[in-house]
Amino acid sequence: MSQAEYDAAVDRTLIGIEDALDHCDWDIDYERSDAVLTLTLEDNGSQVILSRQSVNRELWVAAKSGGYHLSFENPGWKCTTTGEDLPTLLERVLSEQQGEQVSLGLSV
Repeated sequence: MSQAEYDAAVDRTLIGIEDALDHCDWDIDYERSDAVLTLTLEDNGSQVILSRQSVNRELWVAAKSGGYHLSFENPGWKCTTTGEDLPTLLERVLSEQQGEQVSLGLSV
């Protein structure tokens, strides 16, 4: 994957997450600053942070349960330690932090 392809994949992913959050039933705020997307659960203020790691060509997710590194494997991002795809991982960590099942309907 070239740097341009990697950058395009990250941008599509972050926009897809923002779109899913705009249409989900959960009160999750988000803020994007360049290569970092911060998700904040309004009920308890906990955060999940996604960040672009250009040197490694990875997408990192930081949550209370730990840090996760995802590499792009067609057709999407896959966690290098758990094997979960990004939608599964993101819903899991958000659910753990929310204390109930969070569903985003994410398809990135």
